[in-house]
Amino acid sequence: MSTFRRAWQLRPAKISVVILAAIVVLVAFGHLLAPMDPLQQHDGQILKGPSAHFWLGTDYLGRDVLSRLIYGSTLSVLTALEAVGIAFGLGVLPGLASVYLGRPFEWVSQRVMDGLMALPFIIFAIAVAALLGNGLHQAMFAVGVLMAPGFFRITRAAAWSFNRAQYVEAAQLLGASPWRIIRKHIWNKVLPTVAIATANHIAGALLIVSSLTFLGIGVVPPTPTWGGLLASDLNYLAQQRWAPVAPALLIMITVGALNVFADAIRDSSDDGALKDATKRRRLGESRNVATAR
Repeated sequence: MSTFRRAWQLRPAKISVVILAAIVVLVAFGHLLAPMDPLQQHDGQILKGPSAHFWLGTDYLGRDVLSRLIYGSTLSVLTALEAVGIAFGLGVLPGLASVYLGRPFEWVSQRVMDGLMALPFIIFAIAVAALLGNGLHQAMFAVGVLMAPGFFRITRAAAWSFNRAQYVEAAQLLGASPWRIIRKHIWNKVLPTVAIATANHIAGALLIVSSLTFLGIGVVPPTPTWGGLLASDLNYLAQQRWAPVAPALLIMITVGALNVFADAIRDSSDDGALKDATKRRRLGESRNVATAR
């Protein structure tokens, strides 16, 4: 866990965590924080600008934009997490297992992942949604399946670097099972890499969710989502040129915070590896000097 402690010392990591914590609050308590019912239509308040009563104005049906934006956070973020959770389960565990369960499992798992990598995200999600019904959960299942190869390859590469470590070979000689080796000796080593991949994949899934809802796929109106709000606002740019700014900024800030957090973990991990390498080099130099004397 030293990588995460080092990451917390970085200012960008702290800022990104604060932003992500605010997003979590919106997701968890949005129904309590929204000042109005997101579906309520106010007569005579269509396409109104920001005011003391409507902080972000109203949309083309007279609904409060701020309330819809807050309510839309729950569905937008949770479905992105749903896709990443599916990808995590289908990618991380097989990625670890492919290193330690023998050549047959390794070959089969790699061929399956190679086949999934050839499928395009958006088109496949649209096809699954059309086949199983126009639901965001169906689309996110498809996205999660297609994200699994990314987790698989990253996890496999991280685990492979520890495959020939002395403590792993010692555990194998003592008769430890592959799952015990993974659980006791490998998982903590690959966790920072998996955390980086998870943050990046959540950002990517959020963009995909926004893209699908922008296209009107997966969500039935009038359910509010970030992408749906952005799409509806673009239809009325002549009346409200500022309207798309709020949902676009919320998407950009959330995705940016996730990427900054991932970069902070990556930088901390690299710093730790550099420090370990420096210590080993200095120890080797001191031993050489002592031998020469």
